[in-house]
Amino acid sequence: MTQHHNAPGVLVFAEQDDGKLADVSLELLAKARELAAKLNRSVAAALLGGNVAGLAARLIAHGADVVYLAEDPALGCYTTIPYAKVVCDIITANRPEIVLFGASMAGRDLAPRVASRMRTGLTADCTDLQIGDFSDSKGSYTNLLYQIRPAFGGNIIATIITPDHRPQMATVREGVIPLKPADPSRTGEIRRVKVDLDEADKAVSVIERLKADKKVNLKAASVIVAGGAGVRSREGFDLIRELARTLGGEVGASRAAVDAGYIGKEHQVGQTGTTVRPKVYIACGISGQVQHRAGMDESGKIIAINTDPAAPIFSIAHYGIVGDLFQVVPMLIDAYKQKT
Repeated sequence: MTQHHNAPGVLVFAEQDDGKLADVSLELLAKARELAAKLNRSVAAALLGGNVAGLAARLIAHGADVVYLAEDPALGCYTTIPYAKVVCDIITANRPEIVLFGASMAGRDLAPRVASRMRTGLTADCTDLQIGDFSDSKGSYTNLLYQIRPAFGGNIIATIITPDHRPQMATVREGVIPLKPADPSRTGEIRRVKVDLDEADKAVSVIERLKADKKVNLKAASVIVAGGAGVRSREGFDLIRELARTLGGEVGASRAAVDAGYIGKEHQVGQTGTTVRPKVYIACGISGQVQHRAGMDESGKIIAINTDPAAPIFSIAHYGIVGDLFQVVPMLIDAYKQKT
C-alpha cells in the first residue's frame, strides 16, 4: 500500500456530544501516542459535529498532532450514515495504519460500519493495545497492532491481529486506559475536511433528543461498595447503600446481582459493565468471577466480605473477611461512625 505524505500512524475518533468530548476519546489519545511513538508516526483525531472547532485545542493538548475537523449541520447530532461516510473519507484520504474508537454507544455503532466499508477487521472491547511482530507460514510482519481482549467469557486473553488489511481497527472501553493530564504547551495542526454528503446520506434526521443525567458515576468514585448474589434481594441492597453513604462512596454491583433484579444495570462493574479504579473497593457477597475482577482489579485497596473462604475474590483482595455480610457490614458502619 502506498504511504501518503505525513500519513498519521494512529487516528482516534474524537467522540463529542453537545460540545463535550467523551473521556474515552481523550484516554485513547494517550494510548495513541504510545503506539505512534513505536511506529515513529504521528497521531491524528477525527472531530465531527455541527459547531465543534473549539474542541480541537483540547484534542491537541491530549496528544493529537493533527485534528481533521468536519463541520456540517448534518453532523450536529450523531447519526450513523453521515458519520460513517465522513470518517471513511478521512481514512481514505489520509491512510492511517490504526484507527481507534471508544466502545461507547456511538463507537460500537460506528466502528463496525467503518470497518465494513473499508473492508478491514475490527476487534471490539479491547482491554489493551500494543505494537509487535508476527510470523507464520505465509511470512513475517512487523509493527502490527496487537488487539488484546478477554475471550470465551473472560477465561482467556486473546491477542488479535490484522496482518493483511489496513487500517487496523479496534474499539476500547472507557476507563481501561488511564486518562493522562492535558499538556497545554503541545502544538498541532487543524485541517478542515470537506463534508460531502448527499440527500441519501441524510435520510435519517433526529427530530427530538431526550437526555437524562446519569445518576451513578462509578468512574469518578474514590470509594465503591459493591454487592453480589450474596446480597440475596433488592432489600438487601439497602445495607450496601447505607455503607456507601457512610463512607461517601457509590454503590456497585456484580452482573449476578443485576441479572437477579436486585439493582439497576447502571451499577454493574465488570467486563460487561463499567471498569473502575477507586481508592477503595468493598466487595460484599461477590464470588469474584473473572469477568467481575476484570472491571475492578486495579482498585487501590480491595476489601472482600464473603461466607465462602474459597471464593475467587479473596485471591485479589488486600483484606478478606470471611463472614456473613449482613453481620459484617453493620459492624463496619458502626465502627466507622464511632471513629468519626
